[in-house]
Amino acid sequence: MAATTLSTDVPTSLTRPRGHRRADRVFRALTALAAALVIVSLVAMALFLVDEALPSMRHYSPVSFLTSTRWAPSEAVAGSSSVNPYGIVQFIYGTLLTSFMAMVLAVPVAIGVALYITEMAPAIIRRPLSYLVDLLAAIPSVVYGFWGVFALIPALKPVGTFLADTLGHVPLLGAAFNGPFFGYSYFAAGVVLAIMILPIITAICREVFAVAPSDEKDAALALGATRWEMLRMAVLPRSRSGIVGASILGMGRAIGETIAVTMVIGNSVLAITTSILGQGSTMASVIVNEFTEANQPFHLDSLFVVALWLLALSLVVNVAGKAVVSRTSRDIA
Repeated sequence: MAATTLSTDVPTSLTRPRGHRRADRVFRALTALAAALVIVSLVAMALFLVDEALPSMRHYSPVSFLTSTRWAPSEAVAGSSSVNPYGIVQFIYGTLLTSFMAMVLAVPVAIGVALYITEMAPAIIRRPLSYLVDLLAAIPSVVYGFWGVFALIPALKPVGTFLADTLGHVPLLGAAFNGPFFGYSYFAAGVVLAIMILPIITAICREVFAVAPSDEKDAALALGATRWEMLRMAVLPRSRSGIVGASILGMGRAIGETIAVTMVIGNSVLAITTSILGQGSTMASVIVNEFTEANQPFHLDSLFVVALWLLALSLVVNVAGKAVVSRTSRDIA
């Protein structure tokens, strides 16, 4: 019987044609270009804002924008730099306050909706319910604004009046609030923002809950745990980093929202109103309200200062969120 010789040649089916290797290099170059384009766009945007804001920051001290709550463009004098009439602290306060209220209202509801869809809803309604929640993200912000003006604000008037009458001395609720509640307020803006960021947080939480280890869930139920105990012990701890990431993405959306907030917040630029029932402005709303009428000295340049700080605030929130997600993931692991 003739000895069989083993061939050392690689089978033709396992070799990679030279054209495929070239395609891999092209694909790698295109993906690297796409990643670099994102970084270049962000840097270019930041440099543009700095360049446009520089005349105002040179005329006034850059720190003076962050030490005053007085926004009075009519008092600006071209040749004077003694007093900066473009204080922006109240806009930063309004942005953070409305975003915080939106998070407080939206995150618990989003987690509850996501848990119901993934773990408790009958199979026949899971997909339609998911679609309905996702459709909230497709509604234009101006529609949310109109709904807020004509439907939400009239509904919030009794609530705001009740809070002002019964909790008038509680910080952030009724303290420092004088006069009747007309509806246009930080409170209304926070509710609108909560509804707008709800589908984003819900969609991400839904995907996170869906990939929770099924073995751990089955083990918890087999040991006699109730449905809520199973969710608390097997699903929520494993999903903590995803929930945090979803919340940060929702907050990023809330910080930059413009039209809907502008229509319901009242657009008061005079000073900080410490009550959520008072009127105010956010960084985005003051830009959209005044950039077409910026005819005072350094008025438009100061709006670019507001935009620059809005970009910086968004970047800080996202970087902090990434750090929290990474730390949470390490703790779970």
